[in-house]
Amino acid sequence: MPEKFEVSFNSPQCGWMSVGFRAGDNEFHTTTAHSPHENALSELLLILTELTGDGDCRRVLKWNRDPEEFDIVFEKKADSVSIEIVEYPTAERDPSEAEIVFRHTARAKEIGEAFLVTFEQLYAERDADEFEENWHQPFPLAEFQKFRNDVRGGVPGQH
Repeated sequence: MPEKFEVSFNSPQCGWMSVGFRAGDNEFHTTTAHSPHENALSELLLILTELTGDGDCRRVLKWNRDPEEFDIVFEKKADSVSIEIVEYPTAERDPSEAEIVFRHTARAKEIGEAFLVTFEQLYAERDADEFEENWHQPFPLAEFQKFRNDVRGGVPGQH
């Protein structure tokens, strides 16, 4: 039986957000900053939307913790998506110092649904958690709505 893939992004606080990835005994947790990769959430949603479509692709999302930097590498082949989180000790992103801290492969639908659960939670709690003030930028609403629609298959009434 495949390991269930789970993603967690906790409400942002002072420009930082706790993120986590888990598949069975394989898990990775860290905090991440809103800058210098200000568009990371929007870019992530665009990548995830692309993964729901047809065709193979490989995309790299840059994200940071300060001073550590992360690349989240998504690679889709047929209906299988692999995720690798690569950690670099500094912003130089020296490949000789890179360490893979998380790796998981699953069906594209499973990956999309896991991310959708956490983005729906962020969206639902955005006002109570003062998302924009705490993340220092707006919630990526248009990208979220497109991603949600693609994962749900365009079924009206499913939110």
